[in-house]
Amino acid sequence: MSDEPDMLGAGSPNAKLIAEFREAVCGLHAELPRNGLVAWTSGNVSARVPGTGLMVIKPSGIGYGDLTPESMVVCDLDGTQVSDGYSPSSDMATHAYIYRNMPDVGGVVHTHSPYATAWAARGEPIPCVITAMADEFGGDIPVGPFALIGGDEIGQGVVATLRGHRSPAVLMRGHGVFTIGRTALDAVKAAVMCEDAARTVHLACARGTPGRLPQDAIDALHDRYKNQYGQRGPAVPPSE
Repeated sequence: MSDEPDMLGAGSPNAKLIAEFREAVCGLHAELPRNGLVAWTSGNVSARVPGTGLMVIKPSGIGYGDLTPESMVVCDLDGTQVSDGYSPSSDMATHAYIYRNMPDVGGVVHTHSPYATAWAARGEPIPCVITAMADEFGGDIPVGPFALIGGDEIGQGVVATLRGHRSPAVLMRGHGVFTIGRTALDAVKAAVMCEDAARTVHLACARGTPGRLPQDAIDALHDRYKNQYGQRGPAVPPSE
């Protein structure tokens, strides 16, 4: 717990915003077990709280069914806890390092999802052999270095691997998956899509060696997905 002045109390200008982020981050944690990305209490989601120098992250060792908005832990971006209650995730220093060094990142997710972690255990990137990977990841899903949990060494590896890379996901060697996004929801989506890609490519490899998509096709698919896919502009009501 920090000795800084109370940044979370009812009189704080940040109190309402932080409460909203605690609720949102708590809700997003439900997507991890729902999508088969975690076992027991492993895994975590965090979100940067814009304009505050703070982040919200899962508490350490608490089951997903027991999480509440109030149990979410608030830390500053140097990794100092500023909320009362539970201690933060053991991956907190990794999340904090990513936020300090990647200012466009608003959300971070860590999982040990089985298929993606199997690739991480082998130290192999997942090759971009399907269009869904080109869309979401813009190429192969890369492998970062092995590092021990507890300090910011994992964060250093995540940042070094993803800088200049279009993928929002990295397989940390012998460990698991970290994903980033403009928002925490984006990072959760990337974690879901990473596991889906890892499983699909694993099944393809069981029958042979799939060929990587041509780079120009990967570039075109990624550009279309980022700039044309989905709804753009105001919704148009259907004709009477």
